[in-house]
Amino acid sequence: MQYPRKFFLSIMFSHVLTFCFLLVSLPSIGQTGLLPGDTAKAGQTEPAWPEDSLGRRSPRGTVQGFIKAVAEDNYAKAALYLRFDPALKKEQDREKLARSLRRLLDQKGNLFPYSLISNESTGYKDDNLGPNLDRVGTATVNNEQFDLILENTEDADGAPVWLFSSETIQRVPLLTDQAPAAPLISRVSPDFVKENKWGGVPIGHWLAMLILIIAAYLLSWSLTKLVLFLIPMFWVRARVEPTSGILKAFSLPIQLYLAIWLFVFASEQAGISIIVRQRFSNLTVIVGLIAILLLLWQLLDFSTRFFEKRLARYGNQAGVSAVLFLRRAAKAALIFLGVILILGTFGVNVTTGIAALGIGGIALALGAQKTVENFVGSVTLIADQPVRVGDFCKVGDTVGTIEQIGMRSTRIRTLDRTIVTIPNGDFASQKIENFAHRDRFWFHPTFKLRFETTPDQIRFLLVELRSILYAHPKVSPDPARIRFVEIGADSLNLEVFAYVTAIDFDQFLEVQEDLYLRLMDVIAASGTGFAFPSQTVYLAKDPGVSKEKAEEKSEQVRKWREAGDMHIPKFPVDTISHLKDTIPYPPEGSSSAGNMPKHN
Repeated sequence: MQYPRKFFLSIMFSHVLTFCFLLVSLPSIGQTGLLPGDTAKAGQTEPAWPEDSLGRRSPRGTVQGFIKAVAEDNYAKAALYLRFDPALKKEQDREKLARSLRRLLDQKGNLFPYSLISNESTGYKDDNLGPNLDRVGTATVNNEQFDLILENTEDADGAPVWLFSSETIQRVPLLTDQAPAAPLISRVSPDFVKENKWGGVPIGHWLAMLILIIAAYLLSWSLTKLVLFLIPMFWVRARVEPTSGILKAFSLPIQLYLAIWLFVFASEQAGISIIVRQRFSNLTVIVGLIAILLLLWQLLDFSTRFFEKRLARYGNQAGVSAVLFLRRAAKAALIFLGVILILGTFGVNVTTGIAALGIGGIALALGAQKTVENFVGSVTLIADQPVRVGDFCKVGDTVGTIEQIGMRSTRIRTLDRTIVTIPNGDFASQKIENFAHRDRFWFHPTFKLRFETTPDQIRFLLVELRSILYAHPKVSPDPARIRFVEIGADSLNLEVFAYVTAIDFDQFLEVQEDLYLRLMDVIAASGTGFAFPSQTVYLAKDPGVSKEKAEEKSEQVRKWREAGDMHIPKFPVDTISHLKDTIPYPPEGSSSAGNMPKHN
């Protein structure tokens, strides 16, 4: 089981790395955060400022207003979104700067998608630019790239007004009488698509964007297919699972991401108007989010199906059910997250809805506490696997065989053939004793002998009974002992401690039966007998113990003692080896004598 654990740890690590890579390198993203939102401290209230007719109360409003003004060719209005040096007083010069900024954005600049520009009057406070500055794009002049910065100023009423900063405007090259080099889109477009405009931009720019979308997708599709075709040729493991499944999971998300990157790069290089590019900017964010979510979706599908096949192979239907449930829950969470992120790109404030769902989730969790507890218990049982279907076990005071491990409860067939259903939350929290995993069975009877038994008879029994344990092929020799442990109220007690090697409880009962009979034969041969737990009244007909056998065994023990061959308290190792497997088992005459496997 080590391989799957390491394998899926590597998958989860790749999830995180991929998500971070796609998020950081998403085209046109220069701000942190995917959703518009207030970065101010929770609970902080802002003054109710009157609406600005130009919509300059937030960075997003300023950028949208500027783009709208230049699309209308209203550069006098566009100039109102710029902060000029006080020395620049001529209206014509201000309009000229606004026109120059548009030309710079068309040919050598870009603005962030609207969804990634703050829509709050305070702007982003965690961008390391200071409380009154926000970055909204980049531009290149003389091969030097710089940030386009908005600055928070105040109007006559003290209300916030966001403008392109004076430092940014100073870096914008002014238009001259000499016509600038025409962008690629203008050089290749026919005259009729340049003369006719829509939305303040020649129709050719809109048509070019549609062509670029198709071309970028086809090119990314071709490159992805080519790479997927070449990888198995140089990497053998890519031809089989699980590597081939991972490559398939990455193929479509990477294809979408590559198409976005090619589309944004080509539109900037072709000199397509910033007005058109901003209209398509949210599309790049949405497709980028879809690529990320699709990657997580496909990796989730691959991972869960891999586990599902393994669990089904071992007949763990409860595990399969849990994996299916977790997959559905994770997919629902991905869909919910995707809807929130996409709504955020359109400027929908989802904070209130999320807060309402949070309150509803708490209420639902309180009402479904037991259901959640039982589900967590089932996941614990499947992951930890203290028991499996078919195991004979003891759970609390219930003893029986596991028949089913479900998502809510576990069913146990008791020895009385009844069904006990235990909620998984309670099942996982109880003490569980699993008898199915026993490798050996404990054999530990106590033989209670009569008080008339002599010490030499006990010595004889200790040797002979221990010899039985060492010689039996189904008894493990380590440990295998029998000791005189107690002089009881009505008996002399010999305790056996040994382990029987058996494949199941039924076979253990067979071996235990054979051991009892052999040990009883030895006790009977020693001339003594078992003690009665009650008071014994001796009648004349009771023959008592055999004096002849007692004298005979005493003589044998005397000979052992004289020869130094009395194996008390321990048997020598060579004697144990000599005795090992010398007893025929099953016993002579048994119908199953030829069917029992040999003990190693």
